Amino acid sequence: MTEQTIEEPSDAAQVKQKAENKEKFGIEEMMGAGLHFGHKTSKTHPRMKPSITGVRNGIHIINLEKTRENLAAALAALADLAMEGKTILLVGTKVQAKDLVRELGQETGLPHVTDRWIGGLLTNFETVGKRIVHLKDLEQKKGGEEFQKYTKWEQHEMEEEIKRLEAKFGGVKNLQKLPDAMFIFDLEKNQIALREARQKGVKVFAIVDTDCDPASVDYAIPANNDAVSSLSYIIEKVRDTILSAKSRAAVQ
Repeated sequence: MTEQTIEEPSDAAQVKQKAENKEKFGIEEMMGAGLHFGHKTSKTHPRMKPSITGVRNGIHIINLEKTRENLAAALAALADLAMEGKTILLVGTKVQAKDLVRELGQETGLPHVTDRWIGGLLTNFETVGKRIVHLKDLEQKKGGEEFQKYTKWEQHEMEEEIKRLEAKFGGVKNLQKLPDAMFIFDLEKNQIALREARQKGVKVFAIVDTDCDPASVDYAIPANNDAVSSLSYIIEKVRDTILSAKSRAAVQ
């Protein structure tokens, strides 16, 4: 698989697209959010070199023009998926990302994994799905009149099991089939998720820092994925794109 590239449009369309990108994603705004800071030069993945513009204090600096182009392409593809009612699974498990990704999932109604990747979620979906069904059954029992028929000890055990299952599967509780796409916000930490997606043919979007392989995903957005400010910037764009696309789809 090769790194996602943008098709060359006509000269007029190219000028228009560049103007729109500058308006949507200002370089100064992205710099202010710290999107341009990569990792130490010793940790850089060779395939990230085309997206690097220089070095500062031993840290590679990401070319934000490349970031702007790839972010625009990724958001356009996400908008199409959302308009078509496709399922996009959000994944962000590192400390800086998990709360932001959880909020994004809740606001957009998209399934999300924010603690640790659930092994086999994609490659063994049927088995994982049974645990999710079990969680829903327990929640239904707790919310029904029959819950009072159980002893105090049984009620306590049931509540504790719900807590454990909710912590693990809560974000994907409404995932009824394999997702059509996955957005990984911390690619280096979720290589197992990436491998499962590749194995099942799920399209992958990802923030790709300088220590990651951009060719491993379909839509690579070169940017800092360690700073909360950088993650927040991109997540805000993703949120606005998906909510706008869903609103447009609802009125068609």
